Amino acid sequence: MDGALRQDFINIVKDFTSMASIYLSDDVEKAIRTIAEEETFPMAKTMYDCILKDLSLAAELHRPICQDTGVIQYFADVGTGFPYMDDIGDVLRTAAIAATLETPLRPNVVEPLGEHNTGNNAGYGAPYIEYDLVPNSTDLRLRMYMAGGGCSLPGRSKVLMPLEGVEGVKNFVYRTIVDWGVNACPPLCIGIGLGTCAATSAMLSKKALLRPIGTHSEYPEVAKLEDEIRDGLNSIGIAPLGFGGSRSVLSVNIEAAAHHPATLGVGITTGCWATRRGEIVIHKDLSYDIISHTRSMEA
Repeated sequence: MDGALRQDFINIVKDFTSMASIYLSDDVEKAIRTIAEEETFPMAKTMYDCILKDLSLAAELHRPICQDTGVIQYFADVGTGFPYMDDIGDVLRTAAIAATLETPLRPNVVEPLGEHNTGNNAGYGAPYIEYDLVPNSTDLRLRMYMAGGGCSLPGRSKVLMPLEGVEGVKNFVYRTIVDWGVNACPPLCIGIGLGTCAATSAMLSKKALLRPIGTHSEYPEVAKLEDEIRDGLNSIGIAPLGFGGSRSVLSVNIEAAAHHPATLGVGITTGCWATRRGEIVIHKDLSYDIISHTRSMEA
């Protein structure tokens, strides 16, 4: 990859990363505005007024929505015909550093155990990059997520006894959010993963969180569980920002995989009201389509 093309690639990812820190994705902003309009609790309405003012100021001043811009994570679905496959890792790392310096994003990455801040949001394993290969495609589908401190705190993964079943899943999710959800700046986006072990359920929960609000599992039983857990969490009344209100979650998404009959792994990943994620498709000629942020592009 020659120098000019490499710089173009870096700039695309840098600008995309920066944009996702300043503007909410279309689905998250729509959900926030909808529940703000429907809210009846006086303190909750005040909190939503503050949230909406924050969104307006972030766009006006071209500054991140929240001071905690998280640790950057990229999820790359790479077409086997994408011509710059070998360059993706280096480009994403360089773009994350550039976005940190130019946006600017708060440097959050500290070295393992030593806690020394690297100053540029890059370090061993950071930004986190996960790859999936897509046969018969020449595109790079890139999803980005900013994992903030507060919204990462409720993250849990546990293997249930098989007889605990659906009720065990619901109880684990409810207990986790009741105990920890207020720390994650609700109303929350909830990703739940169901699999064989703690590792697979945790990974699936992150993939669930990356799904747009309003989408449902392709499995009818799982889609029904999404609605049941959403309604249950909304009844606990912690949102927004823990001051009480009628809605505690923006969404509940579940990704489920076939699992061992003797175990049922459950993972939870939470996103705050300012869940910052984005999706872009980069084509082989480096033209691109931003999927997640059509409103901010129009603005």
